Amino acid sequence: MSVRIKAKGKSLNALAAVLMVSALGMLGGCESLTGPGAPFGPDLKVPLPGERISVLLHQRSLNPDPEIAGKEITLPAPTPNTNWPQAGGTASHAMHHIAINETISNVWRADVGDASDDEVRIVGSPIVADGRAYAMDSLSNVSAFDAGNGKRLWTVELTPEEEEDDHISGGLAYENGRVFVTTGFAQVVALDAGNGALLWRKSLPGPMRSAPTARGGRVFAITVDSRVFALSATTGEELWNYTGIAEVASLLGGASPAVDQGVVVAPFASGELVALKAENGRILWTDSLTSRRRTDVVSTLSHIRGRPIIDRGRVFAISHGGLMVSIDLRSGRRIWDKEIGGLASPWVAGDYIFLLTNDAEVAAISRENGSIFWVQTLPRFEDPVEKDSPIVWTGPVLASDRLIITGSHGEVYSVSPYSGDIMGSVEMPSGISVPPIVAGGSVYFLANSATLVAYR
Repeated sequence: MSVRIKAKGKSLNALAAVLMVSALGMLGGCESLTGPGAPFGPDLKVPLPGERISVLLHQRSLNPDPEIAGKEITLPAPTPNTNWPQAGGTASHAMHHIAINETISNVWRADVGDASDDEVRIVGSPIVADGRAYAMDSLSNVSAFDAGNGKRLWTVELTPEEEEDDHISGGLAYENGRVFVTTGFAQVVALDAGNGALLWRKSLPGPMRSAPTARGGRVFAITVDSRVFALSATTGEELWNYTGIAEVASLLGGASPAVDQGVVVAPFASGELVALKAENGRILWTDSLTSRRRTDVVSTLSHIRGRPIIDRGRVFAISHGGLMVSIDLRSGRRIWDKEIGGLASPWVAGDYIFLLTNDAEVAAISRENGSIFWVQTLPRFEDPVEKDSPIVWTGPVLASDRLIITGSHGEVYSVSPYSGDIMGSVEMPSGISVPPIVAGGSVYFLANSATLVAYR
């Protein structure tokens, strides 16, 4: 199916917050619902008979700031992006504004392996490097595909013989011809990107549920017991480690550390954010994104589930507990903070940050001071009348004046980054629990059914 996307003032806003483990849903096989001129096709489907009930009506937790509400948003021009080698795109997690064609369509689909179910989950996004797409299924099987046509090139099973399959794994990263994998078996594995051959395997004290970050010949990984390890990308040798504040309870998955300018910014389930020297692990500064207002058991979880971002000397991070911060990278001085909670990674582009809140709201805020330009509500439940089956949103990704958001109910939304208007939607093979990626002019979605979908 062809997807028509208008670039002027229209966009796919991908702001999503991965809420709780129990909220992961899987749907599939539905036709797309689009409108005239919408980014996902020109034809409006004939509406079904019956009462129309808005899925967007609920009380907002955020409101635009009056002094800037409605002010024109000017984004930097989109630029081509050949590879997406890390979770978050690059080691810094700052991807800005990526260029894709105005019209894109589904060019291939590939079976990655085992799907998510009640016991195991797909929590790692795919990556793309040097003309290949790599993805990991729910049982830690890693596969490589030709990015042009989706042909499977190789598959490697990483479950040790003495282990059972029911676990939650981490994710993938690529650097210098190697694919690095973090697993729920407390191992970091390095594979040859060309043929999948095992290069080295390093056991750590705890399992990992977030992707590693590779930068400058080092691999950085965070374990579930709040420890960050720096390993040699060549041999797997441990170079240093840091132990953060332990947290007994946490949400599914985790965030990869951000690395830039010789600094590693590591997020933890406790809400602790730590900056370390990449060379030796020396502490530069620490901060805490713990809840200010705790109203229930869930809100007490200050887990930093979204990846922190390093952009032009600033660190941006958001916690589930209800706090978003902007911090000076070198000094650790907090520049501003806002009472906003979320589990998805924010997206920085120019002078703006796009994010999804815990209350299924997409918002555009100022990079400079956190002021809110606009807020748009998204559907919170698959059944809005009974308030049943919560929808978990993931993203966002900004591509050629579009923000792309994916949902656990199997729909991809396009939202304008200029106004927050919802432009259209398209159906995926099943629900999606990881954010999309953009590389080589293609947009890739990894569905919970273990289907990798490429639009170009």
